[in-house]
This record gives sequence, C-alpha cells and structure tokens, in this order.
Amino acid sequence: MSDFEDRLKRAIERGEKRNDSKRRAAAAAALSEEQCRELHGSLRLKMSEYIAKCLEKLPNYFPGFEYETLFGDKGWGGACVRDDIDLTGGKRRNLYSRLEMAIRPYSSVHVLELVAKGTIRNKELFNRSHFEKLSEVDEADFRDLIDLWIVEYAEQYSAT
Repeated sequence: MSDFEDRLKRAIERGEKRNDSKRRAAAAAALSEEQCRELHGSLRLKMSEYIAKCLEKLPNYFPGFEYETLFGDKGWGGACVRDDIDLTGGKRRNLYSRLEMAIRPYSSVHVLELVAKGTIRNKELFNRSHFEKLSEVDEADFRDLIDLWIVEYAEQYSAT
C-alpha cells in the first residue's frame, strides 16, 4: 500500500472516531423518554399552579368573574369566566367573557407548551400558544409570559 493510502485510511478512521464520539456525547446530553416525562410533569405542576395563583386574583378586580380549574386532555391550568346580559335597545343579549390558560399534556415532541384563549363580550381577543424544548425551558420566562398575557387581557377587559 502506498503512503497516500495509509494516510487516507487513518484519516477515515479518525473521522469515524470523531463521529462516534459526537454521537455518544449527543446521546448523553439528550434526555431519556422517562426523564422527559418527569421533567414535563414537574414543570407542568409548577406552571399550572402559577397560572391558578394569578387567575384566581382576577375576580378581585373584576367582580362577576368566577375562577375554575382546568385539567384533562386539553391541559392543566385555569380559567376565569363571566356571563353578562345586555338589555340595550329592548333586546336581551348574552355577553360571554373568558380567559383560559393551560399547560398542554406531555407529548413525544418533548416541549412545554402554554396555551391561552381570551374572549371579551363574545369577541375573541387572542388564541395563542408558546412552547420551548423541555431541556431549554426557563421557568422565569414562562412566568413572565403568563403575567403578560393576563395583564394584557385585564387591560383590554377594563377598556370595554
């Protein structure tokens, strides 16, 4: 074998070793399925409790709203609901307002997803979702987003 072929074979072996070590490092850094489930469960509990803590305060500022806990297929969180009646013009009209926020159930895509829907007097204000990879979730950022969406809803509701 020529000197060139020896160098070529050694270069190929080095490349293969480098590729193997990268794959092992990536596998070690990646969370196992069970670890992902546990992390999601822990984060879901913390964030859904925070959602409840924040939403439970809305009825103090807007009498007539009622808080309800959400859990199940759509996620875990809370909602504030209010039904009003408009009697202007001699007609009766029901006006529905609701702010709902939840953390979606665990899925194979390994993300923490926050969903929110806001309706004020039968008009949809927003329907949003935000998600991050479980391994990259910043709890403070999620709390700030929850705060932001609730405050935005309160501002819009008070303007009507």
